[in-house]
Amino acid sequence: MRRIYESNALHRDDEEAHAPSEKERTTKLQALRSVPSSTLSDLPIPRRLRHLPVSVGVETPDDEYEVGEPVPFTVTIRNRLPLPISLPTVSPLLWEWTVDGNVEAAEVPIRDPPDEAGQLSFDRGERKEFRKRWDQLFRVSEREWEPAAAGNHTIGVAVNATDAENRGLTDETTVRIVR
Repeated sequence: MRRIYESNALHRDDEEAHAPSEKERTTKLQALRSVPSSTLSDLPIPRRLRHLPVSVGVETPDDEYEVGEPVPFTVTIRNRLPLPISLPTVSPLLWEWTVDGNVEAAEVPIRDPPDEAGQLSFDRGERKEFRKRWDQLFRVSEREWEPAAAGNHTIGVAVNATDAENRGLTDETTVRIVR
């Protein structure tokens, strides 16, 4: 193809019928401006119903663990709709995990999230997966940790949204610690 253009074969005999057209643009091409897809999907779905297609799950590889053995768990948050969706959250911290009701296995407050709202956004049918680990320790003060007692312990997760429990944005699983 290069030889044709270099030989001027397309421009012989003053016939321009087969020559590629050369247009001069008076304006420069600009990139298309785009609107975030979550903005478009949030328009038809009312804010009070956006939690319905979102599912939350937590699971561990085993049901029983030896004393002192770390307990890995996987948190899965999924959008079941074929269109993007976003959930408003009460802070930039989008979700949290608990052990026996203690946030991040701490009996004392570990952080004070800002009062500003956040947003958990999903693409079409997106599944977000997070891997965490509980080391069978409970934080009892800023610098002290106590080992968990043998027995059943509940690991829970929740989206940091208003009224997450009643909206189905929580899940929990129970593990047994044995000696």
